[in-house]
Amino acid sequence: MKINRRESIKGALGVAAGGLLGPAINIGSAQAQSRAETLRHVMGAVFTSLDPTLQGATRESFPLSVNIYDRLGSFARKPVPGGLSFDFDNIRGELAERIDRASDGLSFTFHIRQGATWHDGSPVTTDDIQWSLARAVTAQSLAKAQMANGSMTSTDQFKVVGERQIEVKLSRPDRLGLATFCVPFIPMFNSKLAKKHATADDPWAIAWLKENTAGGGAYTIESNRPGQQVVLKRNDNWKNSEDGKLPFFQRIIIQTIPDVSSRASLLERGDADLTLDAAASDIPGIEQRGKAKVIGLPQSNSFQCIAFNTLIEPFNNRLVRAAIAAALPYEDMFKAAMFGRGEPLFGATWETPTHSAMPQKMPLQYDLDKAKALLKEAGLANGFKTTFSFPTSASASVEPMAALIKESLAKLGIDVTVQKLPDAQLTTQVVERRLQMFFDFGTSWLPTPDYTTRVFFSGTGRWNASGWNDPEVAKLVGEARYETDKAVYDAKMLEIVKRAQRDVPVALLWHPAHDAVIAKNIEGYTYWFHRGADYRDLKRT
Repeated sequence: MKINRRESIKGALGVAAGGLLGPAINIGSAQAQSRAETLRHVMGAVFTSLDPTLQGATRESFPLSVNIYDRLGSFARKPVPGGLSFDFDNIRGELAERIDRASDGLSFTFHIRQGATWHDGSPVTTDDIQWSLARAVTAQSLAKAQMANGSMTSTDQFKVVGERQIEVKLSRPDRLGLATFCVPFIPMFNSKLAKKHATADDPWAIAWLKENTAGGGAYTIESNRPGQQVVLKRNDNWKNSEDGKLPFFQRIIIQTIPDVSSRASLLERGDADLTLDAAASDIPGIEQRGKAKVIGLPQSNSFQCIAFNTLIEPFNNRLVRAAIAAALPYEDMFKAAMFGRGEPLFGATWETPTHSAMPQKMPLQYDLDKAKALLKEAGLANGFKTTFSFPTSASASVEPMAALIKESLAKLGIDVTVQKLPDAQLTTQVVERRLQMFFDFGTSWLPTPDYTTRVFFSGTGRWNASGWNDPEVAKLVGEARYETDKAVYDAKMLEIVKRAQRDVPVALLWHPAHDAVIAKNIEGYTYWFHRGADYRDLKRT
């Protein structure tokens, strides 16, 4: 669909009256408002829920909620090469003005910010906080599992201990306990408003909160046309910024523009300010033309890989997995799939790991002679037939990579059938352990080595796509979760890295690039662990 400048302004401002969550925009006042104070974000996806904890919420719902709801805490920001990123090791208060942490790691006390109010003007109370935390551990939502990852499973763990103070107790000093309160799954709700829309069958107002909000964050929903556009309006009573100031932008217009090239064109014409899902193949041209700027940062908490189904033949043989890993043309794949953007997780030269990170750069390199020797040792010197699968949504980057894989493995006598599957179908087959070799990826919101291992490289859960389940790894990662001695923790993780190197459940490829295409006069963009935009950080110079 071709969109000219007049049509884009009309689409941005001509919101239909009677939106789900509030009055229609006053067209005259919106048009009169300075363009400088309005940010337009164009994306290819849609929001399926305004409640980030809802089962089935799309990924885009998570960063949206960060701007509408406050959490008790937040990660700080730090400068990194190329821009700004979240600082996982530095937690600050958000709705809590101060966080007291017990020296034994078994409790924290949140001091609720003086004068904090909800969007309807009512004061934030400890009852609201206690209700929100009870909802997080009780309702059937994404929050429940997230809280369990921080060792919080019972309402008995949350206690009001003062006029504006909530104490949280843990049975063990879980290293993810406090960090859990910083993720989008744990928003604080205006319980009085939510309760008005609760029912006997829905005591946590899950149905109502899907399409309505009960927050107190930096922005309110001004209008919502599901699948098309959401407009946010600044909450001028918000008091929870790090520096005590309000966000720069008074209004945020978030539009769904399905065509990826149209999104890039809108940025370059000056009709939009931000897109986070430009095609990797378009990025070099955008940079060369210089009409918009690109902030490209490796997704330090994400990885992409070739996963092997370790539960079926012949991939239940680690020699076969190691042989294929040695036959992958990593550099060529990196250029074809990512245009060299991101951070490689292949090509390390170590024989014994010295770094306890997981994942980390592994000693995976193209070595066809080594691959042939390993395959011969596995008893498959003449090769075999297999499949390589990938989701339709990733076809732009994975399809050229798949051709290289097929060509390279043919040199080992391995006949690869490449299959592109609809996302839902591929996910089902991964869960049912029916695929053989496939493209996979993971993102850790809480990127500690033990958490990443526990979720993606151990156990029988959905996200351990390879099915690799070394009993010793399971034991070590369970112990590391609660280990307070750093030297002991690192030793356990180093042993896990060694076992992953030996068994090759996946061939790690890279941290993909997070490319934010933004208008040249927009500053303050930060890469967040949820891979979305925090509009509170942005300003127009």
